[in-house]
Parts: sequence; structure tokens; C-alpha cells
Amino acid sequence: MKKIVEQGLLYDFYGELLTEHQKEIYEAAVYNDMSLTEIADENGISKQGVHDLIKRCTNTLQGYEDRLHMIRRFEAIKAEAMALDSIAEDTENALSDELRERLRSISGKLIEELT
Repeated sequence: MKKIVEQGLLYDFYGELLTEHQKEIYEAAVYNDMSLTEIADENGISKQGVHDLIKRCTNTLQGYEDRLHMIRRFEAIKAEAMALDSIAEDTENALSDELRERLRSISGKLIEELT
């Protein structure tokens, strides 16, 4: 399951850098949960060809992440936004109502943008 989530994130961030054919095959495998045989039959290529293409695409997408770190940055920013939200929700701390609402507003906007 974790691998599918990772592949989905990689595709969400870097999928537009793949060719149309690569995107079609990758989406069929990752998002549509089609078998290699189904994808091969639908696209007129061998099962091995599908396997190799998916592996190459995953390696390519991972290579982009290794160089650009967009997913890592996304997750770090999201964690910080959620921490801000948590601070704003914590009624134990001595924040003014105005500051608490401002923090909620900022964290809410960040979280909304990131999801």
C-alpha cells in the first residue's frame, strides 16, 4: 500500500514530465489498478514491456524527486501548517482571540492549498 501511495505522490508532482504514452500506462497501473496483462492487451504491447515501462517511469519520477525534493518540501510545509493549526486550537496557551483567529486563518489557507 505504501508503494502505491508513493507512486501516486510522485506522479502527482512530476507526472506531467512523462510522455503521453508513459502517463497512460502509469495511470492504468497505479490509479486504475489494472494488471500488467490487462494493460498489455489494451495497448498492444507485451506484459514485460508494461513492467519495464512502469519501472522506468517510477525510476524517472523518483530521480526528479531526488534532485528537486518537491514532495519532501510539500510534506514539511504541510506539517508546519498543521502545527500552526494545533497551536491555534490549543486553548491552554495564552493567545489573544485575534491572534488565535489569525493563526487559524493562515494554517487553514495553507492546508487547503496543500491538499
